[in-house]
Amino acid sequence: MSLTALVRPLFARRWRELERYDSQGEQLQRAVLARLLTKARDTEYGRNHLFGATKTYEDFVRNVPVNTYEELKGDIDQMRQGESDILWPGRVKWYAKSSGTTNDKSKFIPVSPDGLKHLHYKGGADVVALYLRNNPNSRMFDGKGLILGGSHAPNYNLPGSLVGDLSAILIENINPVVNLVRVPSKKTALLGDFEVKRDRIAREAMTKNVTNLSGVPSWMLSVLNRVMEISGKTHLEEVWPNLEVFFHGGVAFTPYREQYQNLITSPRMHYMETYNASEGFFGIQDDPNDKSMLLMLDYDVFYEFQELSVESSPIVPLWAVEKGKNYAMIISTSCGLWRYMIGDTVQFTSTNPYKIIISGRTKSFINAFGEELIVDNAEQGLKYACEMTGAQVLEYTAAPVFMDQNAKCRHQWLIEFAKAPADLAQFADILDRKLQELNSDYEAKRFKDITLQHLEIIPARPNLFNDWMKLRGKLGGQHKVPRLSNSREHIEQLLSLNEK
Repeated sequence: MSLTALVRPLFARRWRELERYDSQGEQLQRAVLARLLTKARDTEYGRNHLFGATKTYEDFVRNVPVNTYEELKGDIDQMRQGESDILWPGRVKWYAKSSGTTNDKSKFIPVSPDGLKHLHYKGGADVVALYLRNNPNSRMFDGKGLILGGSHAPNYNLPGSLVGDLSAILIENINPVVNLVRVPSKKTALLGDFEVKRDRIAREAMTKNVTNLSGVPSWMLSVLNRVMEISGKTHLEEVWPNLEVFFHGGVAFTPYREQYQNLITSPRMHYMETYNASEGFFGIQDDPNDKSMLLMLDYDVFYEFQELSVESSPIVPLWAVEKGKNYAMIISTSCGLWRYMIGDTVQFTSTNPYKIIISGRTKSFINAFGEELIVDNAEQGLKYACEMTGAQVLEYTAAPVFMDQNAKCRHQWLIEFAKAPADLAQFADILDRKLQELNSDYEAKRFKDITLQHLEIIPARPNLFNDWMKLRGKLGGQHKVPRLSNSREHIEQLLSLNEK
């Protein structure tokens, strides 16, 4: 009997628990809120915000303000200095370094022991549980998992705390038994130089029986291409004949899907999306035929949502959301983030059970002319344009041109193609028309070219985005290329680099 067959029954109880998501979403979430408030009522934050007297969701809303990182930064700084019982009981040793804010180069997200166990690792276990439920013939545990991670950031460490990419923190604290079924070695996994790490991972992994992959699609593709270069093989299943699944997250998979399908031609290959971030683990694609993800309701995270299209719209709990609306997500977790604006936007595709797609970032959109273009529109538009032209997009970013010398306003797209279209103008035209079809606000602004002219596409030279990320110290790990922006800051840097 295979090792995977022996392991499968261990997940049966969890399969039954997850069935409660279909009809008990509100009860599960109310129980999470009660548990978080009880646990944190004697912290400094809990005392200041009357956690002990907070009995209902309405009390919670009354007593606790909505927070961005700036509002919690003072408390987090105290925690990083080694102080206990500030936002969460006890002392928090680890902090996940995330992209910066207006006032700081980086954010430091607390990762408490409870958060590790009941948010991050619980999510990882459920990914495996749901995959095995959907694939009864899996043999993933009969080989090893290639898991990409980031690195520690010792220059940010303080005597009372340690800093690193979330993936590095997870590797550092993982049960040693897991190291028996994963590659690369811990030493290699935690290297800071991605280019050196990429080569070492490829060399360590290519001789192993790798059955599953986990990581960010863009960085994993870079590692896999290195494996192909070293091995001289044509397809990845020639290196790893038992490869069966890629667990991916961090960025949308749509721009990379065709490249993976060209690289891995095995009909037994599966792809499973996850929604994990420095702040927690929130969603899992439980149905391979449905791109939306199951929102995980019984972890240490309480969800709230605010509709984006309505100015000053009310914040609502999970049980008051509606399908199809674009919401900013607000979380309260066992890492001490209270009513925290995470910066992601989601849309619900189902409320029984609650299922979501990630539609973008609260700061990752273009709304320079009232067009409200979001990342999900961009991903769908590019996917369609690629299907129609045979092109493949590797990386991209877009920003508005507010007014050129001819008083024309437009969106400017900088795209690095893995396979360029034969006719770039045709590709741009298809993309522009598809965006109008997907987004009525964009369509209205494009009407007769009065407000917004036809979009412009500038091809990026090979490796432009990698070079730019490297210059910013963000190559590898969980770092992501900004997709859409109201500002031209990023695209101007890239355009300047594109000319060199």
